[in-house]
Amino acid sequence: MSRRFPFHYAWIVLIVTFFTLIVAAGVRSMPGILIVPLEKEFGWDRSAVSFAVSVNLLLYGLVGPFAAGLMNRFGIKRIMVFALTLLISGILLTTIMRTNWELVVLWGVMVGFGSGMAALVLGATVVNRWFVSHRGLLMGILTASTATGQIIFLPFLAALTEQEGWRNAVYAVASILGILLPTVFFLMKDSPKQSGLLPYGAKSEEEGVLPVSGNPFIEAISALRVGLRSRNFWLLAGSFFVCGASTNGLVGTHLVPACSDHGIPEVRAAGLLALMGIFDLIGTVGSGWLSDRVNNKILLFMYYGLRGISLLLLPQAFDPESNKLSIFAVFYGLDWIATVPPTVALTAKIFGREKVGLMFGWVVAFHQIGAAVAAFGAGYIRTVQGEYDLAFMFAGALCVITALGIFAVSTEKEEGKLSETPEFAS
Repeated sequence: MSRRFPFHYAWIVLIVTFFTLIVAAGVRSMPGILIVPLEKEFGWDRSAVSFAVSVNLLLYGLVGPFAAGLMNRFGIKRIMVFALTLLISGILLTTIMRTNWELVVLWGVMVGFGSGMAALVLGATVVNRWFVSHRGLLMGILTASTATGQIIFLPFLAALTEQEGWRNAVYAVASILGILLPTVFFLMKDSPKQSGLLPYGAKSEEEGVLPVSGNPFIEAISALRVGLRSRNFWLLAGSFFVCGASTNGLVGTHLVPACSDHGIPEVRAAGLLALMGIFDLIGTVGSGWLSDRVNNKILLFMYYGLRGISLLLLPQAFDPESNKLSIFAVFYGLDWIATVPPTVALTAKIFGREKVGLMFGWVVAFHQIGAAVAAFGAGYIRTVQGEYDLAFMFAGALCVITALGIFAVSTEKEEGKLSETPEFAS
């Protein structure tokens, strides 16, 4: 393989992973656009549609640690192909649904499982398996794919939904997934060893991260047991619970409907999310670069603190005649998921790089539990009160509390605790 390419094959793997995460992010960004059209066509209320979205977000997170174990056992490529096939099937069947429970099964369960296998855990596994140098920066780049997905998909899908209907938007995404599937099948590789290479930047075999070959379900549960005994895990998982609640669950799901409540057209509202995506791309890549150089706890303190302040001020920004929402989009976008690189770095430092996929998978699970709670909770608050203000302010307060709590995390290594768990030993 090294003779056929003038550069390390790790870069091909990184590019394929990046585009997979971009498309998966495009799929995950669709609920915010679909909520109002589904309400109008089927007569479902905001909380009913939000429940399906919350199931999607919950499963997206819970499948992560098991996906990491499956990647270790069966290979990254097979799991990516399976995930893309599940996504295509789920979103296409959505176009013929007639009842709310079908939305829950298709968009909530099938798309939730599929997107969970093509998410942050995939990025963490690829970076820590294929690279020794620049891990923080590359994790930042892969994490920023979510922002890139928003930039590319949201304005396009919003305009397509408005002009041609939501089903045509779904068909467009399914077509893109159909193009990506053979790309992954032919170009993706499971590990450097499969290509006769060392990880990029490695000088010896010992520097590479070797896949764990145990039972993926036992590994995932064993990792959770280790995490539940760790104070650091609870602190990281708790912070990511708030992260998910304040991003994917609240703003990612409900900003477009909230704008609609204030007379702001969906296309313009989707443009705000895309604007967030542009600045998130800058902020997350920058965060990855900083996470290799700056105390990660200080970074997380800044990210959660600034996010909390912006959410507390958001209810005052919904004025169609002002530019306050655009300012919010820029400010909020800079740290939308900038929390990921320093959180991955802390997880790797505390639990060891060989186990980072599994341990970070459970941290991401708490992220998505928070997202699911906020997605349904904000929808319920909107149904009861007729507005989202309380949801935005509650999330802002949680972010400020989390910013202060992050300093309680200790960077002492706990890798020895992992090796003491028989099922979790490599």
